[in-house]
Amino acid sequence: MCCNKRTAMDQASEIQSFYSGRSIFITGASGLMGKVLLEKLLYCCSDLKCIYILLRQKRGRSVEARVDDMFKLPMFHRVRKLNPALMEKVVPMEGDVTLDNLGLDEQQRKTLAEEVSIVYHCAATLRLEAKLKDAVEMNTVGTSRVLELCGTMKGLKCLLHLSTAFCHVDQDELGERVYEANEDPRDVMRMIQWMDEDAINLVTPKLIEPHPNTYTYSKRLAETLVADEYATLPCAIARPSIVTPAWKEPLPGWVDSLNGPVGLIVAGSKGVLRSMHCNGNYHAQVVPVDLAINALIVISVKIGTAKEKPKKIPVYNITQSGVVPITWGEVLEKGKKIAHEYPFDGAIWYPDGDIRSSKFVHELFVFFFHLIPAYFIDFLMLLFRQKRFMVRIQRRISDGLEVLQYFTTREWIFHNTNLINLSNEVTPKDKELFPIDFYNIEIVTYMTDVVLGARQYCMKEKLDTLPRARRHLKMLMRRPTQRVCNVNPTNRNDRIDCSTAILTTRLSTKLKWNGFSRTGQPIPNRRKAILHSRENLSRAVLKFT
Repeated sequence: MCCNKRTAMDQASEIQSFYSGRSIFITGASGLMGKVLLEKLLYCCSDLKCIYILLRQKRGRSVEARVDDMFKLPMFHRVRKLNPALMEKVVPMEGDVTLDNLGLDEQQRKTLAEEVSIVYHCAATLRLEAKLKDAVEMNTVGTSRVLELCGTMKGLKCLLHLSTAFCHVDQDELGERVYEANEDPRDVMRMIQWMDEDAINLVTPKLIEPHPNTYTYSKRLAETLVADEYATLPCAIARPSIVTPAWKEPLPGWVDSLNGPVGLIVAGSKGVLRSMHCNGNYHAQVVPVDLAINALIVISVKIGTAKEKPKKIPVYNITQSGVVPITWGEVLEKGKKIAHEYPFDGAIWYPDGDIRSSKFVHELFVFFFHLIPAYFIDFLMLLFRQKRFMVRIQRRISDGLEVLQYFTTREWIFHNTNLINLSNEVTPKDKELFPIDFYNIEIVTYMTDVVLGARQYCMKEKLDTLPRARRHLKMLMRRPTQRVCNVNPTNRNDRIDCSTAILTTRLSTKLKWNGFSRTGQPIPNRRKAILHSRENLSRAVLKFT
């Protein structure tokens, strides 16, 4: 059932009734999950009173301007269609979890304390390579400040803390419970206040062990803080695994961030990612963002309506682990076929990367197929007085792969009994409005939506560019020696290796000589212009090889 089809004759579902007339406070509303949560609440729980969101100024844009920009995104199209006035229920409050009192003044804190009954704490730094001071300040100290504010809320029904399924890397199997941290979070919070940054960076590797990065470490500390307040606050912890683009809502394939798998999809489809260190036999622990958000909404209702408080803090692992198992190898195999059918525009190399379980083999491929082509391209760009970019891109890709490979070279087992039971407890009407059942996902259809979503919403490539992208992909599939100025590989003057041919073809098309040679002489048509520039580029390559 679509939420906007409810008429006056229809009764609201149990979940919709719970949210009716309530005020909600959300941190991290500008992130992927925060925006999807905001849109879902406005669309399906439109009888709520208001939603307060914590937002900071960014790039000179006020919080009001940022909210206006957010509502112009395609993901809010159905809210605009249903009732544009619903957007007036969103009240931005300028602040930040890294500031004392969240940066809120006394009147704002008083308003929240008197009106809010549901809190979603989604704010976090997702940079896996962040310095310890930044990660702890945002993820751990920020959580402490939110807990302090929630302690003043008179009618609080539920504080839902958004964590991650990867915050307990020392556990062979992650249960739905809180595990004790090796350090007291408050000691770590005090430490980053008085130690200088160089000293913190020095002790970081030993302190966060066995965690691979400061993100999972700081999120583990935050869980301990939330669990410690369970005696006085109605709270719960939600742990999604790797969050992927939307399955159905607000739009199939919706995503606006290149974090995680989406960045890999784009890099691979553009031809710049040729190898990734990953064990193809291990299972991909992913969850579509809309299913994760539906789970958050349902969890809040369960906590807020519980007649008897559980002895231990409720924890929900929001994963498809064991429900719809799929390996990284299967993801790659299906993804390649889809990427070839729906190619990205402007690929510089035929998208044919692969995953490799051997780190040594992976490093060899990185050297020969990432670094050498990147330096070669930048060298050619330098020759033609163009801006160099490829080495910078490859360094960013390498840094990202270095961080991600910890998660793709291990088998993760997450128990999700609480989540499955939650799905079985809701009414049929709420199951339709807030689905959290993984069984209904058709993998190939979903992955197609993911590729098209990354193409449209992240890379801003319209669907009408697909025919051109397919023609370009076919060109990249041809034998290079047959494609570049009829090069004869047996002729010493025309000898260019396959990699050079592919790259020179792509670059010569991109350089856009606009029908004139470098000496300023006009060339009759575009085809001759491209051939002319290609010939010049080939000669330049031969001269320096």
